[in-house]
Amino acid sequence: MSKFKKKKDGELPPVSTASLPDIVFMLLFFFMTVTVMKDSEPLVANELPKASETKKLEKKDRIVYIFVGQPTEKYQRLYGTEAKIQLNDKFANVSEVGDYVLEEIAKKPQEIQNAVTTSLKIDKNANMGIVMDIKEQLRKVNALKVNYTTYEGDAFDNLK
Repeated sequence: MSKFKKKKDGELPPVSTASLPDIVFMLLFFFMTVTVMKDSEPLVANELPKASETKKLEKKDRIVYIFVGQPTEKYQRLYGTEAKIQLNDKFANVSEVGDYVLEEIAKKPQEIQNAVTTSLKIDKNANMGIVMDIKEQLRKVNALKVNYTTYEGDAFDNLK
């Protein structure tokens, strides 16, 4: 008799599932820590216009959003139907836009503060006067990188 025996079958051992719960919980904690929750509730109706020449903004952490539009039905009784400005979760006046943008830029890391873009999400039915007032406030605080958020499509659809 020999001391060593040959394996007759080439079967693989079964896969151990003992560490599977650890992996699942590790993934769960990872996604809980990296997921960003929606930070503001829309207070204004915001039907964005269409444009044929669009470019996607890549780095979302470098954007400050300003919403403009008619208040939603829930707020129309209180604020009327004229276009309003929404900054985070509150309505604001045009005079508050500059301070808001400066505060939001100050919250960003120092190395990206010069690259922050102000994104205007303006309802296609909003009055252009309020947009010009917002742009004037942005000029006063030297926030000159401005983006108009749109949907991609035929610009002539906005006339309908």
